[in-house]
Amino acid sequence: MKNYLFELKEGLLISLRAIRANKVRAVLTTLGIVIGIASVVLMSTAIKGIDNAFQTGVASLGSDNLYIDKWEWFNNDIPFWQMRNRRNITLADYKRYKELAKLPAASAPTVWSNQTIKYKEHSVEFILVQGTTDKYINTTNLNFSEGRFFNEIESNGGREVCVLGSEVAKKLFPHGGAIDSEVKIKGHKFKVIGVLAEQGSWVMGNFNPDNQAFIPIQNVFKYFQSQNFRSVTFNVRAPNSQTVDAVKEEAVGIMRRVRGLKYNEENDFSINQQEALLKTINQTVGVIQIAGLFITGLSLFVGAIGIMNIMFVSVKERTREIGIRKAIGAKRRSILGQFITESAIICLIGGMIGLVIAIILSLIINQFLPTSVQADAFILAIVISILTGVLSGFAPAYTAAKLDPVEALRYE
Repeated sequence: MKNYLFELKEGLLISLRAIRANKVRAVLTTLGIVIGIASVVLMSTAIKGIDNAFQTGVASLGSDNLYIDKWEWFNNDIPFWQMRNRRNITLADYKRYKELAKLPAASAPTVWSNQTIKYKEHSVEFILVQGTTDKYINTTNLNFSEGRFFNEIESNGGREVCVLGSEVAKKLFPHGGAIDSEVKIKGHKFKVIGVLAEQGSWVMGNFNPDNQAFIPIQNVFKYFQSQNFRSVTFNVRAPNSQTVDAVKEEAVGIMRRVRGLKYNEENDFSINQQEALLKTINQTVGVIQIAGLFITGLSLFVGAIGIMNIMFVSVKERTREIGIRKAIGAKRRSILGQFITESAIICLIGGMIGLVIAIILSLIINQFLPTSVQADAFILAIVISILTGVLSGFAPAYTAAKLDPVEALRYE
């Protein structure tokens, strides 16, 4: 054991001396690994950040929610024309559903319209204005940074009040003071009574509550479009995740009754779930991950080939040194360990540099897109660096280990 540790120590010292003696070559050799590791870590942080953003967005809407809608969100088996030809779901349908449904913890009708919202010289375009009732807040996990949601009196009376998402509020009121101010939506004045806390889920685009505004549902039909033109969606929240299926089964039965469907007629409505959304999200993230792994794998492969070539050159240059070491009793495993250690150290140095670059880039990218630097990114970088070094250095090290000492001493 002592001999083995001594050989390992000697091999490490010789490797460090060799690297120090050829600094420029060592730096140039590590470039491929630097790029490869930086790509691996950056990809890992980006995918984790995107995934977290998706999960945050879904969680803000409520993980136990169902959405009764005219449209099937994630089922390609139903032709688009068939869904388009379905009858619109109306507020009257919602009222009947609410009367008959016994299992939901909360439910609310929603309808939306893309509008421009203005406040003095500031304006934001293509904002999803959600029309709903006071019960909507009970179907989500949304929180407020200031103010409140509209109450039952304001909802039923169709008062001109609104709640702004955090991003909308920031753009309209960069210096604060949104509460009790009046904004204009398509020329109609609405009093701001609440501002939502930031969700930070950029990946949901306009469907992120940060980029939305909420008003009583009657005002959408009154000011923006007729009730006959736009179908209503029911947000339905189950008491807990164990009761989602029961709530869904009840909803199917009630909606068939409300819509007057016969036993042999297909549903002319859909019940969408978060599960389908998460499945789509995971598939998207999976595709990004596979593409990222291929690109980073290619970078690492190129870096590994570069290190292998340089190590072969190093073996050739130090043939006499290898011959002398063997002549005075160095074993094959010592020579093998020496060159593998040298290759691993070069890769590890490159990996550390790549890791630092990746973290810096992640912090910069995080200003525009979500990234998430995790502890496993550090472990991943170190493991891949050492593994790449061992694999790329094995062939040159094996070549050095099997050199004949007599022939090596004659080498010029």
